Amino acid sequence: MDAWLIWLVVAAVLAVAEIFTLTAALAMLSVAAVVTAGSAAVGLPVPFQFVVFAAVATVAVLFVRPIALRHVLQAQAARFGVDALVGKAAYVLSEVTGLDGRVRIDGEEWTARAYDETLVIPAGKTVDVIKISGATALVYPRD
Repeated sequence: MDAWLIWLVVAAVLAVAEIFTLTAALAMLSVAAVVTAGSAAVGLPVPFQFVVFAAVATVAVLFVRPIALRHVLQAQAARFGVDALVGKAAYVLSEVTGLDGRVRIDGEEWTARAYDETLVIPAGKTVDVIKISGATALVYPRD
């Protein structure tokens, strides 16, 4: 079997392995194997093929991979709408039970229920918004 074909098989195996790991390192090694297959196809001797593979792999892993990871691992986009209310503090306006109640979240009045249905939260307490279900905030008291 020709050396360039072996390098292409190695590149394919590395590319498939990358699909399962999602680390971007194996993808860079796969690219290095493709470049090496090209150098093998033009007749570069085997020892120099390994030098080409090592050089391209080193450059890719050290310089290209961090850039790729920065684009993949971007910070979570800002939450908006009712999703932005989760985790905020709310002020209890009328007693909150597992069935009903009223709270003020960021200046807006919301219907509320206690996240733990056995709790009774008196008016005047501060609670955390755990979840928004429709137009009802599920809240839990702060300690």
